[in-house]
Amino acid sequence: MKKNLTHAEAEAITQRVREFESRTGIQLVAAVVGKSHAYPQLPWKAFALAVSLAGFVVVLADGLRPDWVTASSVLLQTAAVLAAGAAAALLAVFVPSFARLFLRPPRREFEVHRYAQTMFLEKELFATRQRNGVLLLVSLFEHQVEIVPDRGFAPRVNAADWGNVVATMTPLLRDGRPGDAMLAGLAAAEAMLVEKAFTPGATPGNELPDRPIDTAGVRGVDE
Repeated sequence: MKKNLTHAEAEAITQRVREFESRTGIQLVAAVVGKSHAYPQLPWKAFALAVSLAGFVVVLADGLRPDWVTASSVLLQTAAVLAAGAAAALLAVFVPSFARLFLRPPRREFEVHRYAQTMFLEKELFATRQRNGVLLLVSLFEHQVEIVPDRGFAPRVNAADWGNVVATMTPLLRDGRPGDAMLAGLAAAEAMLVEKAFTPGATPGNELPDRPIDTAGVRGVDE
């Protein structure tokens, strides 16, 4: 299975998570996910748009030169319109940057949030003694960061505090640097938590894995 992180990046993140936990007393799991949803509708959206544009061009050309319209030309035009749609659909399947053009932000945010919530529960991040587990998730296809903290952070840490961590990571993620994004997020989260007086307890322990989760996520038709 293709990895989202290189071996060196995974090792660097593992070490950084250990440092983060030793300085804050927080139990953190880092995750890099290829895709949070299959989005089967994206190729169809690309197909529909391409067919509509190609059809408009054909109608416009026929209107300008009606003498061109023959039985054979109609067949060729129909084939060209369908070929344009098929090409756009294939691009949406194999070129993530093109597929993202058809993904609305609310849908993207919803799917990444839901995937992160599911992972938080499946990995039992709620099972720490102090209820201080937190999931720091990067979803590559969506170019989105999601942070899911347990209830032990309230009321000292609010959504705006976590939002600042996300804002630090997002530009690096969009540049195709998930490893650097994760390291930057760990540094920003550590600084924020230390400022809010989070410190290791008398018996800090290590209740969650330090090595980052590296997974394809929800596999699409192209994977």
